[in-house]
Amino acid sequence: MTTKTVFTTGEAAKICKVSQQTIIRCFDNGSLKGFRVPGSKFRRIPREQLFLFMKDNGIPTDALESGKKKLLIVDDDQDLVDLMQDGFQRDARFDIRTANNGFDAGMGVKEFRPDLVILDVMLPDINGKEVCQRVRSDPSMDTVKILCISGMVEHSKVDGLKAAGANDFMQKPFSIDDLVGRACNLLEMDRGVIG
Repeated sequence: MTTKTVFTTGEAAKICKVSQQTIIRCFDNGSLKGFRVPGSKFRRIPREQLFLFMKDNGIPTDALESGKKKLLIVDDDQDLVDLMQDGFQRDARFDIRTANNGFDAGMGVKEFRPDLVILDVMLPDINGKEVCQRVRSDPSMDTVKILCISGMVEHSKVDGLKAAGANDFMQKPFSIDDLVGRACNLLEMDRGVIG
């Protein structure tokens, strides 16, 4: 995998998990150093300047360092967590953490700042809908995608999850390949070659 050395404002915004306007504003006020493409108004940010900017502003730099998408898997069934983790590790483009209850999920989202949360709806201590609402109530987590999984089938509950902030829903049981595919779609990634 080649490591990019210069980023557009849009790419920098995705890495920092902020809006492109925020990056442009920081570039224009000098708090984010970079250069303009000669003969145009396009801004470009060198990797080392983006890294310094992220450090200075308390933004985790691991996304810049690894280039991997951060995934948090939350389910109280450890066997299923292990199965999902194995499936995503075969793709090699994911940095994975897991949690077995809603409390750990909440802490994981705040500290790890994942790109995607795969969330079991029926957790022992809190339901998935409440986890969705908590994530969505924090504006700094606007870019976090949430894929809910459950054995329940009532459409009214699925609609309720989406209204609470879930981006997608998958019915258990599902194939791990389908799950990885759905995750890639949500994260706008090419479908990985799983070998």
